[in-house]
Amino acid sequence: MSAVAARVAGKKKKLSPSAKRWIWAGLAVVVLLAMFTSTKIVQTGSGTAQGPAAFNAAAYGKQQFPKLQAFIDKNAVDASILATAIRTDPASAAKKYGKSSDGATYVIPVRFTGVLGKIPSDGYTPATVDGLPSGTHIGLQLGPAINGTDLRDVTGNITLNNFENQIQLQDAGAAINDQLRAELTKINAQSLTGKTVQVYGAFTLINPQQWNVTPSRITVEK
Repeated sequence: MSAVAARVAGKKKKLSPSAKRWIWAGLAVVVLLAMFTSTKIVQTGSGTAQGPAAFNAAAYGKQQFPKLQAFIDKNAVDASILATAIRTDPASAAKKYGKSSDGATYVIPVRFTGVLGKIPSDGYTPATVDGLPSGTHIGLQLGPAINGTDLRDVTGNITLNNFENQIQLQDAGAAINDQLRAELTKINAQSLTGKTVQVYGAFTLINPQQWNVTPSRITVEK
């Protein structure tokens, strides 16, 4: 083979302009088909079009309240035992008997039997409980307003990680308190002055000598 023939043979064959157009047209068709098959058509008004369902705080409260009652029933510490432990070492008692969702404050489940004092229009009703060290006082939330998040936080498992945002976490606590309010209405809690009651509940240990308890269950003794 001559040198000229070798050079001609070694050259790459170029595509014609018409061939290039057909190739680009084919690629465009492939892309369009891929887009069409991967596109999901959603009708207006369908559940998919509306996105994820909104958080239903009321339903959450109804679901969780019995679980929280059961947890407190199982883990509540007798008030006299707890009071002795707190007087000896509040920090150790909190860690031993309570749960913390933030690593700083501890919510403790407690049980006691006591006589209720005069019920204020707001705030906590004093409860006289035998067996407590001198200077230890118990107040009980009886409504009509229920404040705080002691019931929500008593297990240590209901945290911001369970929700999409802080508002949902707050709404969850309020919905749980709404369930308690309904329970207190059933027993006519505002009429319990002077009554002996058995209480299961929870409180955040802040002041070792003043426990402000949110009840989860109250039984009026005959």
